[in-house]
Parts: sequence; structure tokens; C-alpha cells
Amino acid sequence: MTASPRRGGPFLLIDAGNSRIKWALVASDGSRLHAGVMEHTREHTREHTREGEAADEIEAWRALPTPSGAWISNVAGAAVGERLAARVEAHWPGVPRTVVRACAQQCGVTNRYTTPDGLGSDRWAGLIGARHAYPDEPLLIATFGTATTLEALRADGTFVGGLIAPGWTLMMRSLGEHTAQLPVIERGAHEIEAGASALPFATDTRSSISAGCALAQAALVERAWADLQAAWNEPVRLVVSGGAAAEVTAALKVPHTRHDALVLAGLALIAAQS
Repeated sequence: MTASPRRGGPFLLIDAGNSRIKWALVASDGSRLHAGVMEHTREHTREHTREGEAADEIEAWRALPTPSGAWISNVAGAAVGERLAARVEAHWPGVPRTVVRACAQQCGVTNRYTTPDGLGSDRWAGLIGARHAYPDEPLLIATFGTATTLEALRADGTFVGGLIAPGWTLMMRSLGEHTAQLPVIERGAHEIEAGASALPFATDTRSSISAGCALAQAALVERAWADLQAAWNEPVRLVVSGGAAAEVTAALKVPHTRHDALVLAGLALIAAQS
């Protein structure tokens, strides 16, 4: 559903990923008023306001001002999209909703995907957010979620293409699910010190899986970053984000910048352009 937003109110932004849902209410100038995170497996979440208060999500939304519209990036499937639409409608009947999709050009970013709308809406919004955060810089954007995605963005805003690989947690889980003797683990069992020079060989199976998968992620990013700099013959800023960013970046040995709100930042720019 896409409709013209109402004038004057704040923007409701929703980033529905495969693991969790992030949302924010922002003013028209982009300043954040409220924000929260929902897990797909739970019926409630905690909202963090400027004062750091936490409240049940339903009560928190009831206390919010009516938004001028809702802009939704959803890569978690139709069922999640329907639930989000119903939740927004229940709290703010008639508020226009825009389901964001990638297109050929928007907010200063040009999409070179063969089929532009085949690019995930989260990746598209993240590209727009990154372009605004680091204008006129060549970027490699690495997002560590359920999947690990890499996007190459030229300084002029041209998205030239990307890479997709299993995420860190998915790598670990798949080993346990498809081998007879390896355990299924959901979170890392071995800490890699950031910038550590020692080889991170582990002395138990769980830690070996965790460290091995983190290094596989880091090696992918480092190879892509080195190849991109060589191809473009200029320095490229590596921007990292996502739920597993801390674990993977601890294994990285190249400079990087962390930004954990690229998708919501991109959604805010799309909303403002509307």
C-alpha cells in the first residue's frame, strides 16, 4: 500500500529484517524522537526514549504522536508485512503506509542491478543512508545479519553491485545441522580480540566453529575491500553494521567505520523526499 503522507507529522520508519524489527519515529528534519526493537519470536519489545525509559511496545506506541505516514522496509516475508500493517492501522487508523522497494534511482543513489527492484529494500535503504552519511566517498558497505551482504557504492552514488553470503550465525548453525558430531550453536563461544596478532586457534569444538566462521566472514570482507580499492584505484571506506558486527569486526585487520542505523537513516531520507 502506498498513499500520500499527511503534512506536518513525524515519520514512522520500520525496518523488518529476518531476525528482528527496528522502528523509529523521526521528525521531518531527521532527528529521532523515539525508537525500539522487536524480536520476531516475542509479542513485546522495549522502547528506548531520550530519557532511556523502557516500556511495553503497545503502551509506547499509544503514547506517540500520530505520524504523517509509515515507511516500511520488509525482507521478512508477507506474513510479517501483514502483521506490521495491521499493527500500524490499529494504532493510527488511516495513516498512509509506504512499502519501500528498490528502484532505478532515488535520493542520490543510482541502482545498477540488472532488475533494480530485485535488490532487497533493506540493502537499498542502507545504500541511501550510507550515501548521505559519507557523501562523495567510495564505499564498501558490509552488513552482518542473517545474511552477510556487501555493497559497492561509487563516490558519485552509483551502486555497482554486491555480494551475499550466509551470515555468521547461519554459518555456525548450518554446521551443526548438517554434520553428525558438531553442535548447533547460535552465538559465538570464542572471543577474538580486535586487532589481535596471535593466530586465533581454539581448543574446543564450539570455540573452533565460532572463530572459524568469524574469520571466514572477515576474510570475505577483506578480500572484497582490497579488490575494490585495486579496481577503483582509490581508498574505499569500509562501513560495517548489523547484529554480528562486533564479533566479525573483531577479526578484521583493515580500517572500518561502524554505523548501526543505515536502513532507518535511508528510510528517513526516502520519507523526507516524499
